Amino acid sequence: MSIPELIKTRLATDRPMTTITLRIPVDVVESLKEVAPRKGFSGYQALLKSYVSEGLRRDEAQLHFGPAARLVAALKRRGVPEALLDEAAREVGA
Repeated sequence: MSIPELIKTRLATDRPMTTITLRIPVDVVESLKEVAPRKGFSGYQALLKSYVSEGLRRDEAQLHFGPAARLVAALKRRGVPEALLDEAAREVGA
């Protein structure tokens, strides 16, 4: 899925949802409850979702547009085989 398609999907309000269980220290939940209304959120869960979304967007941008992604794109333009690039990415954990 390309980035524009991903963004369109993320903006849809009728996306399927799932329930997860997440173990978080009590003091962190208490802090979330205190911060949420001050940041304009209805509750701590909405604030937590916002934090997750923010981090995910940042990491996706780095993955798709960061220095490593630009290097891979430049190497592809110069004819480096995709399999070799994939192998190198796995080796360095990218």
